[in-house]
Amino acid sequence: MRVGTEETRLVVLRGNSASGKSTVAATVRERFGRGLALVGQDNLRRVVLRERDRPGAANIGLIDTVARYSLDAGFHVLVEGILYADHYGPMLAALRADHRGPTRGYYLDVPFEETLARHAGKPQAGEYGEREMRDWYRRLDLLPAGDETVIGADSALADTVERIMVDTGLARLPPHDRGLA
Repeated sequence: MRVGTEETRLVVLRGNSASGKSTVAATVRERFGRGLALVGQDNLRRVVLRERDRPGAANIGLIDTVARYSLDAGFHVLVEGILYADHYGPMLAALRADHRGPTRGYYLDVPFEETLARHAGKPQAGEYGEREMRDWYRRLDLLPAGDETVIGADSALADTVERIMVDTGLARLPPHDRGLA
């Protein structure tokens, strides 16, 4: 089923825990303004459903549904999360294939030691630690179709955001005023 329009943009931002995905996504959204739906795996999986990340979990369909609904409503969409290739790959491939507009994928490649250092500064640092992060860490867990641009840890936040804004065309588009506060 086709989704979105030729004008809507779909951005998929993946990477390991504490690689900077949420910060990049929030900064892209802040820079763009209204009209960019942020579909965060952590929010839908951990907050809305309170479910563990596993193959076939309900959050996979929920992420897909929220992204599709938002695209059909005229929003640009940025899906972000760890989004393991083996768990989420088929859903992301179908979403990408069904989207009528431009779609871009990015993978933040940050070494494990750096993710540990970044995690230490996060508000939820006390909720989990090195052991859990080591279990979750997957080096270059790229999608099989090769549709992702790898961005290394040496890319500054501003540079990463600028690259995504320019690559996706969001830098050239105006925000939407939907009359929302």
